[in-house]
Amino acid sequence: MHISPFSRRDFLQKASYSLFMLPYFPLEILGKDTFPTQSSIQEIINGIIAACGPKVFKTVDTVKSGDPSVACSGIVCTFLATTEVIKQSIDKGANLIITHEPTYYNHWDETGWLENDPVYRYKRELLENNKVVVWRFHDYWHRHTPDGILTGFLQTMGWEAYLDTEREVTCVLPAHTLIEYTQMLQKGLGLKRAFYVGDPSMQATTLALLPGAWGRDAQIKQLRREDIDIAVVGEVAEWETCEWVRDAVSAGMKKGLIILGHADSEEPGMRYLVDWLKPRVDDIPVWHVPAGDPFVGV
Repeated sequence: MHISPFSRRDFLQKASYSLFMLPYFPLEILGKDTFPTQSSIQEIINGIIAACGPKVFKTVDTVKSGDPSVACSGIVCTFLATTEVIKQSIDKGANLIITHEPTYYNHWDETGWLENDPVYRYKRELLENNKVVVWRFHDYWHRHTPDGILTGFLQTMGWEAYLDTEREVTCVLPAHTLIEYTQMLQKGLGLKRAFYVGDPSMQATTLALLPGAWGRDAQIKQLRREDIDIAVVGEVAEWETCEWVRDAVSAGMKKGLIILGHADSEEPGMRYLVDWLKPRVDDIPVWHVPAGDPFVGV
């Protein structure tokens, strides 16, 4: 999800330069020393925020469950703290789950409307009975330089060298067709499914990478750019960006859209968080537990 209190353009422009420079800097220079000696989950959270700063005062990145003053026994990083992810975390002995997206089915994790909901009660009691802390890491991970989600996506695809540092969220790659790019992304990210909109034989080189849920306005804004052939997105409303692309193709424009799924497009960024976090938390074990694609085809 990409609802945030700061300009995406500002941090993505800064992230592009920093991501280009990333291979040349060891982890120590990227912020290892900003972490204090950890004796509690809250200190780990504080260290992560300090490494991503500056502080955001209106943010969804808050504790959703548990007592963060306790010592940390292990950390699970995930796109979303599903009930299955929680169970696997308990099995591993982890008492901190760092989730990118909401735990309770809405952006701000408001629970008043779920008071009598049996699914909510089951999930809440599972966390409480096992003393698991859930902390959301969304705004700060996108605010980090470079953007943690985009970094994980690029690393998983092996596309770091193709990032254009002069243009926002832009990759310039060897020429392929729209369907070839879709197949490449499906294989590279290990997806069960991927969709495209447009002429499958359209040759393209310049992609806008928009993992997650940027929304119609940002997606179409990128596609309007003359230099962008294809927008690679996580999710769309099925009557918005995809219909704009269909109309653009009918009007004779060279445009394409690839839809990967919200969870699958941002999970690589939470896998990357494991590598980012391990050097900063000493001997505390850190795992990636993927939430997985919620959709099943027939």
